[in-house]
Amino acid sequence: MAHTIKNKSKLLARVRRLKGQTEAVERALEEERDCADVLMLVASMRGAINGLTVELMEDHIRHHVVNPDSEQDETRAKGAAELIEVLRTYLK
Repeated sequence: MAHTIKNKSKLLARVRRLKGQTEAVERALEEERDCADVLMLVASMRGAINGLTVELMEDHIRHHVVNPDSEQDETRAKGAAELIEVLRTYLK
């Protein structure tokens, strides 16, 4: 996956934030914090995972399937752009 190397520092920063969020959930559980607080932390993690997933999937589509910005075939370009938008919306 050559495109992950290009965005390596950005992706690693996201993963490190996720690691911090995971540790926050662990601390909250250890401290027996209120379940609503723990659920909010988990919801934040889910959002962060979804953001990372969208970024990886979008890059995969653009580099291994069809890049809508450079595709000559308008139908394929439109289809790829729509797929990326659906992923962004679905995983928001």
